[in-house]
Amino acid sequence: MFVRFVLLLCLLTALVPAAAGASSPPPGATARCRDGTYSFSKHRSGTCSHHGGVAVWLGVSSARVAVGRSIRLGPRTRTVGCRLGPLPDRRCSPGAYYSRLTRAVLCARGFHTSDVRNVPQLEKFSVEREYGLAPAYYGATLEIDHIVPLELGGSNAIANLFPERGYGAKDRLEDRLHQLVCAGRMTLAAARVGIARNWPVLYRQVFGVSPR
Repeated sequence: MFVRFVLLLCLLTALVPAAAGASSPPPGATARCRDGTYSFSKHRSGTCSHHGGVAVWLGVSSARVAVGRSIRLGPRTRTVGCRLGPLPDRRCSPGAYYSRLTRAVLCARGFHTSDVRNVPQLEKFSVEREYGLAPAYYGATLEIDHIVPLELGGSNAIANLFPERGYGAKDRLEDRLHQLVCAGRMTLAAARVGIARNWPVLYRQVFGVSPR
């Protein structure tokens, strides 16, 4: 009886670290999805889109970035009946940026957008309601996007969020604008205003072709 008890105790002891290891994310995973699967996506847009959305981002830097206050690029005069289209309804979503996210901060080697990204799901639902959508997880068909992107110091405030479909082209523009700003070939203010006002027009100016 005693020997049987010892064997059982050894078995349970061996199982504890195995269970802990099973709950650990696999190497290289960047996000855990809501259905329990893991994503290895290198870009934020569309991550876990077919798995209920992101439950938690992995490998997020613990560094705290002082963002300052959120500054709108225009007045926010409406919170209902917003017009859903390829561009944000500027009455509801004028765009906004953080006062302390300067060019020096954004272009520093150690800066990551994950340090400042903070858009709870409830805030995303609020954006969807303002634009006449039922609050839901839309997967790859729709993304609650930052108008002024985090790469350019965009704010997480609702004034800087809108429902976007087909976000790949805008993502490419955001990356290119960050490069131009950090190279000193475009001012940060011009990049913020341009992408908030009409990003397809700015896309054509930067790439010489229309976005697809």
